[in-house]
Amino acid sequence: MALPQVVATPVGADQVIFEGPKQGCDGNDIPDAPLRAYRLADGRIAAFGLHYDNRRLTGTSLASLKIECPVVFRGTGDADPAKLDDRIWIVAVHTEDGRRIEALGHAEYHAESHPGRCAYKDQLKCRWVSVIGLRSADGGAHFERVGPVAVPGLKAEDEVGRHRGFFNPTNIITHKGAQHFMVAQTGWTGQPYGVCLFRREGGGWRAWDGQGFNTRFPSPYDPAFKPQGACKPLGPFLLVPGSITRHQASGLWLALFPGTKGSSDMRGGALPASGFYLAASRDLITWSDPTLVMETPLLGESPCGLPSVAAYPSLIDERAEGRNFDTVGDVASLSFTRITAKGCDLIHERRIVLKRVRITVLQAQ
Repeated sequence: MALPQVVATPVGADQVIFEGPKQGCDGNDIPDAPLRAYRLADGRIAAFGLHYDNRRLTGTSLASLKIECPVVFRGTGDADPAKLDDRIWIVAVHTEDGRRIEALGHAEYHAESHPGRCAYKDQLKCRWVSVIGLRSADGGAHFERVGPVAVPGLKAEDEVGRHRGFFNPTNIITHKGAQHFMVAQTGWTGQPYGVCLFRREGGGWRAWDGQGFNTRFPSPYDPAFKPQGACKPLGPFLLVPGSITRHQASGLWLALFPGTKGSSDMRGGALPASGFYLAASRDLITWSDPTLVMETPLLGESPCGLPSVAAYPSLIDERAEGRNFDTVGDVASLSFTRITAKGCDLIHERRIVLKRVRITVLQAQ
């Protein structure tokens, strides 16, 4: 059965809900990840989406979110990459009761900041990234480590000179009774780069390999490490989706993702403009052709002469049922970060913005 295309049309003005670092607790409180919201046991909304000194935002609505200054989780800056405990961002949260929270951490090892670990000064050439599990028993006021979820099949000292690993997991969603998330990976020997899908199997996570969820990604620093195979990249994503949500009326999964003008998606098609795109799926494996939601210069493109660039999109419906904001109606909010540019540089000024969008499902051709 052919997949319909889904169009999300922006309406109305931008609404700024957080300005960092102006409204933060210290200089590190800048938006640096997609907004991840969940509903607490008392009915309030909590959210993450800031820096690696992880602080929680709370409020009675998205527009009223305010930062709480206690740090709920922070990596220790450990110089040993095997510890997966250098800089860690809380990037996905999931709860059934508003108290017990499961989370994913984007764990970056910055070899350039540890003497003797990297010959380059450019952090991108030294960076090695994994996904770890986190949990909270108090609604997200404190988190503790659970263990590795996805660790690249090469060590931090291998193939230095480029960005390596798994990065920027999406939100956690439930499909056919099982939890899933998508994550980007840079590729290495035996693993083509792209966006991969993970499903929770019992107590662990396994990735789609083209036939089933058969592939694990344990740490290569584990003495018992053996390569487990590869995950199969999914199209049309060249960059990882900022969010995955289910459209209530159609039952389709909607993936919102950034794409730069002229870049090829995983099917070989060139995107017509830089901005945020939407693709639809019934099974999280096969996706529709993308449709442009909002044209905008993106983080990673030259900011010369521009007032700002955009990053970290997510789709969220404040009226969604459940605690994880993983469904949307026909009207929702596009959340993203505006990063201020000055000349050809990006400055330390970022805003979380909401823009209303209307969602329309087009008939399959």
